[in-house]
Formats: sequence, structure tokens, C-alpha cells
Amino acid sequence: MRAKDIMTTNIVSVSEEGSIDQAVELMLDNRISAIPVLDDDKRLLGLISEGDLMRRMRDGQAQRRSWWLELLSNEGAALDYMKARSELVADVMTRNVITVDEDTKVEDIALTLEQKRIKRVPVTKDGIAVGVVSRADLIQALALSRNGRLPVPKLEDETLRRQVLNAISTAPGGSVSSVSLQVENGSVTIWGTAEGEAVKQAIRVAAENVDGVRSVQVYMDKVPPWVYGI
Repeated sequence: MRAKDIMTTNIVSVSEEGSIDQAVELMLDNRISAIPVLDDDKRLLGLISEGDLMRRMRDGQAQRRSWWLELLSNEGAALDYMKARSELVADVMTRNVITVDEDTKVEDIALTLEQKRIKRVPVTKDGIAVGVVSRADLIQALALSRNGRLPVPKLEDETLRRQVLNAISTAPGGSVSSVSLQVENGSVTIWGTAEGEAVKQAIRVAAENVDGVRSVQVYMDKVPPWVYGI
């Protein structure tokens, strides 16, 4: 199983000209902890995360540096100043972003997340962002493993998975950024968070109405709006 088999393909993103308020609103609305920054051609420019925002709060309240540290690191001080006070995504985002290819094995993605201590990683193809893999996606893939081995999805299941994701995106409250799913022989398993029982059932119905879906199991919980991302 590879990145393309488990990744979320409907990417919640922001442009580098976007505002910090816009980025925060997207994180809260979609309950995610980081947002890719893309250009008009969907090329990955960077990532803005809760870590960047927490650092922004910390640096804005930081005590004044000693005179000798200021003298030795004016460039660093200027960078901190910009990140703490700018309202533009371009000034605050992290530019050197860790990514994986769509054919990267799930095991290698898990190792990357563990070693780099990150929660999610963008998936790219020739520099174009095509998806995101989170810890939740990996956990759900592991739940489907048999005897420690991950199933290799069939081509028809890969196609059906994309169709189900598109259908879910049309359901009221069906944010695919907070939904992960697996498809095997037409059987769909959905995990994630939903704002309420009605949204959960709307997502189930959207999946059931896709041609080729044989059964749907939904495991979705409601979480407080301030808890987002895994």
C-alpha cells in the first residue's frame, strides 16, 4: 500500500497572498493542524501549521534579547520579527517542507512522520500537490492490515475510492479533509469527525449512492471545534 492509496486528495489549501486569519479559519473549519500553501498551478510553496502560529504567539511575547545576541543575529531577529507580526501567509509559512511521492510506501511514510515528529505530510507528483497523508490515515490503514500485512488495493477499488471521496464532498458538512476511507472489493470503511449525527448519516448515504459500492461502515465521532488534526 502506498501514499496514493490512503491520502486525502481534496486538499484544503491557502495561497501565499492569503491572510493569517484566513489560514486559521480554514484550520478550525476543517479540524486540521496544517495547511499546504499552493500557487495557481497547485505547486507546493510551503506549509503553515499550528506550530507556526504557536511560534508566532510565543515570539510576539518574547522578552527582549541581550545586546550581544542582537549584534550577532540581526538576521535571525529580523526574521522572528516578521513572522511574529506579519499578517501574510507568505511571511509566516514554513518553506522547506518535507514531502513524499504518491508511490511512497505506507511504512516509509510512518517512519518519516515518526522521525520528523510531524502530524501530516503533503504528497506531490512532479512538484504538484496531489494529496495529504496524516497520522489518522496511517492508523486506519493499519486497522485494515491482516497478519501485519497491508492489503494491496485493486485498480477498481482505487477508482471507487476517488468516486466516494467526491460524493462525500457534496454532502452537507462532508469535509473530506476530516474524513479518511478505505475501499476493498466494493466495501467502504469511513473514519473521521462529523459535526453531528445528521452529517454522519449524510456522509453514509453519499457513499452508498455511488455505483459499485456494496456496503458502507462509518466510524465518525463529534469533536469540540477547538480540537483538530491528529
